[in-house]
Amino acid sequence: MALPDPYRAFPNSFKRRLLAGETLIGCWCSLANPITTEILGIAGFDWLLLDGEHSPNDVTTFIPQLMALKDSASAPVVRPSWNDAVEIKRLLDAGFYNFLVPFVQTADDARRAVAATRYPPAGMRGVSVSQRSNRFATVADYFRDINAQISVMVQIESRAGMEAAAEIAAVDGVDGIFVGPSDLAAALGHLGNPNDPSVQAAIAAVFDAAKSAGKPTGILTPVEADARRYLAMGATFVAVGSDLGVFRNSTQQLRDRFARSG
Repeated sequence: MALPDPYRAFPNSFKRRLLAGETLIGCWCSLANPITTEILGIAGFDWLLLDGEHSPNDVTTFIPQLMALKDSASAPVVRPSWNDAVEIKRLLDAGFYNFLVPFVQTADDARRAVAATRYPPAGMRGVSVSQRSNRFATVADYFRDINAQISVMVQIESRAGMEAAAEIAAVDGVDGIFVGPSDLAAALGHLGNPNDPSVQAAIAAVFDAAKSAGKPTGILTPVEADARRYLAMGATFVAVGSDLGVFRNSTQQLRDRFARSG
């Protein structure tokens, strides 16, 4: 696809690599801070998830983090707080191209998420003539080309979502299926234990359904052994930790090394 400026220089390479089945290693950004996000961007992850569901983020905190990643090779992915067209519209206008939509339970939920990211007639995104995503009305042919530049991944984290995984994965415009292991474990009666065999079997079933539909799968886990197991199971976009977890663990380990004995 021939892309107009600025996409010729800066295409959505994350979407291209995702759909090509490349292994993409990511990290969660939960601290709502442009400095910590900038540091993660320097580290060289393939993608960074800027979280709006379980973190104190909103559009006003997201934009400085996007600015902090402008020179980074890490692709920003945003998770809105809900599958809400108004919130998604605002995040699109703020400059996000890659979306991880939480708690998708049906094919209709998935279609609604995709529609929220597309201008009519392909969807229902509201039109702002001048916003950050089109560099304040300076991008030629933005409205013609932007729909194809947006990626949508949907998160399966409930029993209903697991049971509808094949139908969800088949939805046109869904570019990837992401499993929320903690919520799925809770939904299956194993709160706090995603490694329960029944939860692992459910995750494998979701991966299989996505694979059958030709869609890549992803997951979040801060435990290296778990991450490597999911990669071996076929997951291709895997988040292996979070800024919050790294900061918490490292500071505690530093303090413990100098703790007084006895």
